[in-house]
Amino acid sequence: MKIAVLRETASGERRVAATPETVKKFVALGAQVAIEQGAGAAASYDDAGYEGAGATIGTRAAVLKGADIVLGIQGPDPADLKDAAKGAWLVAGLNPFGERARVDGYAAAGIEALAMEFMPRITRAQSMDILSSQANLAGYKAVLDAAAEYGRAFPMMMTAAGTVSAAKCFVMGVGVAGLQAIATARRLGAQVSATDVRSATKEQIQSLGAKPIFVENVAGIEGEGSGGYATEMSEEYQKAQAELVSGHIAKQDIVITTALIPGRPAPRLISDAQIATMRPGSVIVDLAVESGGNVEGSVAGEVVEKHGVRIVGHKNVASRLATDSSALFARNLYNFLSTFWDKEAGKPVLDEEIGDAVRLTKDGAVVNARLLG
Repeated sequence: MKIAVLRETASGERRVAATPETVKKFVALGAQVAIEQGAGAAASYDDAGYEGAGATIGTRAAVLKGADIVLGIQGPDPADLKDAAKGAWLVAGLNPFGERARVDGYAAAGIEALAMEFMPRITRAQSMDILSSQANLAGYKAVLDAAAEYGRAFPMMMTAAGTVSAAKCFVMGVGVAGLQAIATARRLGAQVSATDVRSATKEQIQSLGAKPIFVENVAGIEGEGSGGYATEMSEEYQKAQAELVSGHIAKQDIVITTALIPGRPAPRLISDAQIATMRPGSVIVDLAVESGGNVEGSVAGEVVEKHGVRIVGHKNVASRLATDSSALFARNLYNFLSTFWDKEAGKPVLDEEIGDAVRLTKDGAVVNARLLG
């Protein structure tokens, strides 16, 4: 069983899909691991470290030749996989909805593509969940990015020259990224508040020492979708939320938005008119900018200024902490493959629950129900 790990070619991608730690574990399972030369350099993992863990280092063509499993952060060009073994697995973050043509390319190439972001949100798959592991670091980094753009201090400071007031930070969307953003902003000394469409998150917000900001008295609304994801809300709720947020956001120094709905454009949470009510020098960080953005006027890959407010739209935020995000992503991949590793067969054998959820293509066809539906 040959496992190939490729150097990422997407613009700005610094992560790598295996670390010396996970290479060593794969070798212990009996696998042969081949790493493309320089694959881990941008994440501070050198070739010598991989060799020390038992991997071989080679060119892209040599690494892919006869590979049974190809690991990646983002999906490679289907044409790059022509030297892999027939029916080889591609295990990576494949952005199935956004890169459907590429998924069709994997099917045509005879690749069995397994999309890690389709991992079901069930207890036994928690250690395999790349969305959670990467969102955790993105939420942390979002607060640091906000602090870097904010021209004032986060904590209250009492000095001989007078008192510096604490920054007020508002987190919109309390999933994994939002919870980490709350915790990080609290550690930096900000006064933190947060909101979400899912009423169950109110206790989580309070447990982190933040103030929950929720729409009250709108009957029959619950934003919890399948797998713990938020769903799109009714017009009645959206109107009530907009009124609540408008009054609150005008008093905030930092706003961090994290709201995503799988397979759909990111919901618009902040309008240009609401930005105009914020005081000059305030900062908004839009973590959903690559999916259309939660903030009107945010631009993917740029920091723009509107009405004196800086709107941060960094792409691939987890990659900005490449060493740690690679380590977590690589462990997700190892946990996934090792859980299903059949010692007698010398390879992983997936079950229906998880296998059918993550498998996009097989035997030359697209087979995932979420794509076919």
